Amino acid sequence: MSEDVVIQVRGLCNRFGSNSVHENLDLDVRRGEILGIVGGSGTGKSVLLRSIVGLMQPSAGEVNLFGQDLLRLPTRKREALERRIGVLFQQGALFSSLTVLENIALPLIEHAGLSRRDAQYLASVKLALTGLAPHAGALYPSDLSGGMIKRAALARALALDPDILFLDEPTAGLDPIGAAAFDQLLVTLRNAFNLTVFLVTHDLDTLYTACDRVAVLSQKKVLVVDTLEVVEKNEDAWIQEYFHGPRGRAAAMTQQVLREEMLPQS
Repeated sequence: MSEDVVIQVRGLCNRFGSNSVHENLDLDVRRGEILGIVGGSGTGKSVLLRSIVGLMQPSAGEVNLFGQDLLRLPTRKREALERRIGVLFQQGALFSSLTVLENIALPLIEHAGLSRRDAQYLASVKLALTGLAPHAGALYPSDLSGGMIKRAALARALALDPDILFLDEPTAGLDPIGAAAFDQLLVTLRNAFNLTVFLVTHDLDTLYTACDRVAVLSQKKVLVVDTLEVVEKNEDAWIQEYFHGPRGRAAAMTQQVLREEMLPQS
């Protein structure tokens, strides 16, 4: 496994009874990149994420993180490896009975063994990194807007200073302004901390704004993985409809306008 590859999936199969979601799926994720995972409904985007982070046992195949098979490691080594990843789930998955600051501090207490005082101090730093105001730390999840929930969940995912972030539909349900701000935040954090980001999304704006490469799930495997410019030229019918339909054209046009605005004026 190349040093530039931090996630390597080989021959992955996920079957639920007679239903096969993935068959012999291969995928490499490179260090420091933001990789977008897209595909039609039922192609198993979230199932792939859960298989990689060890939340579900694949029917067959191998998943290697940093050159180690997560699913076959002894418990202590697996726990150490898991501390190098952070996960943001679709709905945030914050504990409703804990404040935002307590949610972020929990991994630091449980896994890093910090005192409550030290954990809450570091939690406030993570909160600031995601752009939430200090007073948000005292709020409960029920008090937060959708965008605030996403940022709070991102702060918790960053709590243990992970090398890899796994994000499952992080901009789903956000208004366009909030989604665009989250995309820019993600790129800023990646650049600042050299994070590798595995990003499940259906948001075309996110793909154009944040992703270095895009992997398309289709026919129970990764049909193509490459830069957006290469992927959108693939002749697959779903890819053509997705990237060249009305929403795809609008997203591409928006990015073209932004690029032109950033060009130096003559």
